[in-house]
Amino acid sequence: MDTKELYHTASLARLELDEKEAEKLSREVSQMLEYFNHMLELDVSNLEPTTHALMKNNRLRRDVVAEQTVDPDEMLENAPDLEDRFVLIPNVL
Repeated sequence: MDTKELYHTASLARLELDEKEAEKLSREVSQMLEYFNHMLELDVSNLEPTTHALMKNNRLRRDVVAEQTVDPDEMLENAPDLEDRFVLIPNVL
């Protein structure tokens, strides 16, 4: 990856790079891109799709009903702003 492209990508990511960082990152990104290109050459047509390479069984805990430890009304008293029983948050758009 050339430095012009690297600085442009860094600015899109809101990152500031000095020359030393840019040189190092340029080498590392170029190395990754070469590796990705090498991966494209591999024949994977006979491989079965997977969602996770090492998942052998379900790692989720059992869904067990437990006693309620916090009173919902008590918890809502800590909210900064409420409307009925809904917590109001500032608009983000």
